[in-house]
Amino acid sequence: MKPRHVLKSLFVLMLFVGLAGSGLVLAADPLPSWNDGETRRALIQFVEKSTEENGAGYIPPEQRIATFDNDGNLWAEKPIYFQLLYAIDKVRDQAQKHPEWKTEEPFASILKGDNKTALEGGKSALMKLIAATHTGMTGEEFQASVQQWLASARHPETNRLYTEMVYQPMLELLTYLRDNGFKTFIVSGGGIDFIRAYAEAAYGIPPEQVVGSSLKARYEMRDGKPAIVKLPEVNLIDDKAGKPVGIYQHIGRRPVFASGNSDGDFEMLQWTTAGDGPRFGLLLHHTDEKREWAYDRDSPVGHLDKALAAASKQGWIVVNMKEDWKQVFPWGNR
Repeated sequence: MKPRHVLKSLFVLMLFVGLAGSGLVLAADPLPSWNDGETRRALIQFVEKSTEENGAGYIPPEQRIATFDNDGNLWAEKPIYFQLLYAIDKVRDQAQKHPEWKTEEPFASILKGDNKTALEGGKSALMKLIAATHTGMTGEEFQASVQQWLASARHPETNRLYTEMVYQPMLELLTYLRDNGFKTFIVSGGGIDFIRAYAEAAYGIPPEQVVGSSLKARYEMRDGKPAIVKLPEVNLIDDKAGKPVGIYQHIGRRPVFASGNSDGDFEMLQWTTAGDGPRFGLLLHHTDEKREWAYDRDSPVGHLDKALAAASKQGWIVVNMKEDWKQVFPWGNR
């Protein structure tokens, strides 16, 4: 090695040791699973500017509200939404108590292993399925049922626990935002009670920061103890235009950051980024058929058309999963 190279190496080493001895720590990469590119730089720039006091992009801590869709945005949603898979499994578990289900749809098709036909009944079939598997029990009983299912049920293609089907880059983004004073919320079309059963363990998001579709509930006494019982009546469908309504009712502040992956998130992104001051809209596009799945306009699950077409005009950042993510799941890739 040439003398000047030796001196340079010694200088770098001395500088590192000096910084370590002074108590200064070199900042770790906050988004290690994101490839360096426009998307990653835009996220970091937004966070840095929003926390720079007296800067043009500064956002007071109390206004740092970030909302995230769940299915297809924080965890996978293929082949169908995981909450539906839970309901289907519950129908099979309860079938012996309901002999009438052998001839009644959507239950008959589910018991024959034909989930596609079962769900062709649309909203009516879905509501019958939800009523049979999500109601008549207390909130605590339902959450215990979901947690028990999540502890053992496996994804049909990866054979992983459903809570292992979370996106590593999004986990990093949630942590990065929280480390910089943001309060992170889930705003999902999925059931609020279903998501609350695992959100804190999976994402670090407590149950009070989950907004989702909900059924009506009733207070009553059961076995001499007060209980909240889930009823087979819709309270809120937290999807599309229902998302801003859910945010208004549950959170009380317009977010400054919103992230979604489908047309069901269009209104949430639109309402968030239409507010005054610095705003950030993030749209996850599933483009990786090898490491995850590639789908958008023709997919019945996570349908993405309107929001994708409007993203550029609205100023939303589109995440290209294939190009922007080094790794998809905490354990690797599908």
